[in-house]
Amino acid sequence: MAVTKTKVFIWLFIPIALVIAAFAGYLWVALNWSYSKGERAGYVQKFSQKGWLIKTWEGEMAMVAVPGSMPEKFYFTARNDELAKKINATVGKRVSIYYEQHKGLPANWFGDTDYFAKEVKVLE
Repeated sequence: MAVTKTKVFIWLFIPIALVIAAFAGYLWVALNWSYSKGERAGYVQKFSQKGWLIKTWEGEMAMVAVPGSMPEKFYFTARNDELAKKINATVGKRVSIYYEQHKGLPANWFGDTDYFAKEVKVLE
């Protein structure tokens, strides 16, 4: 029985297409279902756009629990340019950032952190 080019193409194409579809499905689930959600308050002290191909906004917020204590830093990512403008306007002010944590994303394609900012509110 002779192997035709069509059969070879099908035997190569189907597994590759299934792997790509499975990876795309995994990414969709990882980006749309959050591992955890929460809110943190502090002072945004650093916020910049980073990335080679996929540009994301990366931020650093200093959280002070008790005045005079060492601040804990919270690193977050903002993928939305409109939200980035709002956060940029609050640099240096006390803010509350609502975030969602998405674990299992490959490398840093979607941001440098697992914490994606969804909303920002000025507290002062």
